[in-house]
Amino acid sequence: MPAPFKLSVLDQSPIAEGATGSEALHNTIDLAQLCDELGYHRYWVAEHHGGPMLAGPSPEALIGPIAAATSRIRVGSGGVMLPHYSPFKVAETFSLLAGLFPGRIDLGLGRAAGTDPMTTFALQRDRRQAAADDFPQQLAELLAYLDDRMPADHPFARLAKTLPGRPERPEPWLLGSSQQSAIWAAELALPYAFADFINSAGAEIASLYRERFAESEHADARPHTAVAVWTICAETDEQAQRLAASGRMAFTMLRRGELIAVPSPETALEFLASEAQAREVGASSEPAAARPPRAQRRTVVGTPDAVRTELEDVAVKYRADEVIAVNIVYDHGARRRSYELLAGAFEL
Repeated sequence: MPAPFKLSVLDQSPIAEGATGSEALHNTIDLAQLCDELGYHRYWVAEHHGGPMLAGPSPEALIGPIAAATSRIRVGSGGVMLPHYSPFKVAETFSLLAGLFPGRIDLGLGRAAGTDPMTTFALQRDRRQAAADDFPQQLAELLAYLDDRMPADHPFARLAKTLPGRPERPEPWLLGSSQQSAIWAAELALPYAFADFINSAGAEIASLYRERFAESEHADARPHTAVAVWTICAETDEQAQRLAASGRMAFTMLRRGELIAVPSPETALEFLASEAQAREVGASSEPAAARPPRAQRRTVVGTPDAVRTELEDVAVKYRADEVIAVNIVYDHGARRRSYELLAGAFEL
């Protein structure tokens, strides 16, 4: 049975241990071509800075090569971290891309830094003080450029008409994992992509987005919800869990402030086994009430049938129109195979 929702991909361009960033970026192009052939709806690339695990600091630089190497699939940012940039520069860049690839470019926008505080500071042009927290104003300005509705008396009003890709326009999205992002998306009548792979307790936030959207002044628009879910498919559950171990180790180290490239499954399984043993020893020496609660992160990992069932359940909880599959796997061939199996499960 075909998918009851659109199925898409978020690629963070993972760098395997022993590989290079250049190899990871070429893998991104290769995976995009495969997903185009398989029938996925859209292919987004992420923005992360200053670490050895992910090779994608500039989605705006990757989108053009991906769109040129594919023929049908929508291509976009998941997302551009707007606090680092001038809204006008982002509008120009994505207008240019929309002009080159009409009807295929998405502009996913986020508020997070996509890195650590020191790297965030290094990204600033003016380092005399911390950058202002003015995301709502940045977002409003950017949308005014794209929609050519800058107030006539605004000093930048004429710039909106100079965007190079007109009359084409990228489709703007708001990305988030919090209530505030849902409120902004609803107030501005934007499609909303929720990062379930960061915060798996987002169904109520997605509901808030729909409620606020209905209360907004945009009667001619409708809410559109996508949910991005950590998803790994393999022929057997054992194979899928083995592949998932690499990402689990990498994120465990990230939470400790240690940045590493994506480890092999063998290294990761050994590490996770030692971690489990250490927790058992520690847990036996303290009362249960004293143990801190563990953060919950949803991972949809298994065979194609099992993954389809779980993703359908997630989509129902979010009332999502679209599911965006994201994963970090050590072996590029295994990552390709995961998306092949997922496409087959949903009969794309």
